[in-house]
Amino acid sequence: NQHCVPKLSSIQDSHLSNMSTKPVKKSGKKAISKFTIDCSAPVEDKVLDPASFEKFLHDRIKVNGKAGELAGKVTISRDKTKIVVNAEAPFSKRYLKYLTKKYLKKQQLRDFLHVIASSKGAYELRYFKVSGGDAEEEN
Repeated sequence: NQHCVPKLSSIQDSHLSNMSTKPVKKSGKKAISKFTIDCSAPVEDKVLDPASFEKFLHDRIKVNGKAGELAGKVTISRDKTKIVVNAEAPFSKRYLKYLTKKYLKKQQLRDFLHVIASSKGAYELRYFKVSGGDAEEEN
C-alpha cells in the first residue's frame, strides 16, 4: 500500500503540470469571428441606407459593457450592400441579429423586412413574402 501512494502523487503532479501548460498555448492566439449582414435587397430599392446602419452598429455594439467604444476588439466595415463585423472571441451572432432588428424598428422597416440566417456566419435582410394580394383587389 505504501508503494501505491507515491505513484499516485507522481501521476497527479505530472497531470497538474500538463494542465498548467495548456492555457499558455491558447493565450497566444485570439479567435476572431467574422459575421456579414447582407442588405442588398432593401439597398437596391433605396429603402435602407447602409452607411446609417453601419454607424448604428458602431454606436450600439457594446464591448465590456460600454456602447460605442469598440476598443479594437470589434471592427465594422461596409462593402457596398454588405456590412462585415470582425470581432474577438466572446461575441455572438445573435447579438448582431438583435441590433439589426432594433435598427429596422427604429427606421420603421420591421413590418416589411426580416433577418434570416443565410449561412453559419451570415445574416440577410429579406422582404416578407406577401400572399393573398388577389383577395384584397377583389371587391
